[in-house]
Amino acid sequence: MEDLIIIGAGPIGLACGIEAEKKGLSYTIIEKGMLVNSIYHYPQNMTFFSTSDRLEIGEIPFISHNPKPTRAEALEYYRRVTSTWNLNVKLYEGVVEFSRIKKGFTIKTTKNTYQTKNIVLATGFYDLPYKLNIPGEELEKVSHYYKESHPYFGMDIVVIGAANSAVDVALETYRKGAKSVTLVVREKQIGANVKYWARPDIVNRIEEGSIPAYFESSLVEIKPNSVVIQTSEETIEIPNDFVLAMTGYQPDFTLLESLGVGFNSDEFSTPKYNEKTMESSQPGVYLAGVVCGGLKTNKWFIENSRVHAKQIVSAISEA
Repeated sequence: MEDLIIIGAGPIGLACGIEAEKKGLSYTIIEKGMLVNSIYHYPQNMTFFSTSDRLEIGEIPFISHNPKPTRAEALEYYRRVTSTWNLNVKLYEGVVEFSRIKKGFTIKTTKNTYQTKNIVLATGFYDLPYKLNIPGEELEKVSHYYKESHPYFGMDIVVIGAANSAVDVALETYRKGAKSVTLVVREKQIGANVKYWARPDIVNRIEEGSIPAYFESSLVEIKPNSVVIQTSEETIEIPNDFVLAMTGYQPDFTLLESLGVGFNSDEFSTPKYNEKTMESSQPGVYLAGVVCGGLKTNKWFIENSRVHAKQIVSAISEA
């Protein structure tokens, strides 16, 4: 029986493994995908909002070529962290079932069965995009993820959203040769929390007409060669080859619910946990990282949730 099983090999899951190593606790990190799976699925040319030092874990320096590290640099860094600490990580191994036993839990995965005294859920939120729920969303031209600009060269693009991901996608596809890039935004303006170097850029492109934007508007239908937009004043239809719906993502509560973790009755469905120990309403089940914010996925980041690892492992080792 292990002292803890960590579900999720993102930066916070790795940080929990490092703290377990420091305390001499037995552990395994289980990940259904690849190492730092969410970061891998970020756009290829993405630059982090934070400086590299705020993304560091395990006392290993994160050296980047510029003050703001890139996705590629982050992938290299977390590979190096995992190798340096020789973390016990099991990749491409999804959790199938949990069950309580006398002194802990049994966890069945797609490859193994484990027994553990404690479970740490550090599962992130990048797997479930918020859907538009409109006719045509199932068409192949629609994507909730973005990798690179090349496929959209010479095409008419619609980007949905007003936060960082939508702004990055709009600017990059515009500059890499998309025939047209149109923003559709529910809000009245571009998000106030957009990266400080990107917000003036997108605002200027909108004001000069290079990137048309429909504010207080929404897509109501997606057709093979066009989209229908409902503005505050009228319904319009414009030519379209691809729709990039940068509408955000939500955490998968399946694992929490299967373990019986309780949720608060607030608008964000935040799970119940002790803020000092990070232990949930279920004894022996701990929460780390973005999952702690429920549907409010912009509350916890790598920078401010690295501390969860020390809180959790300290609580387990002192129990």
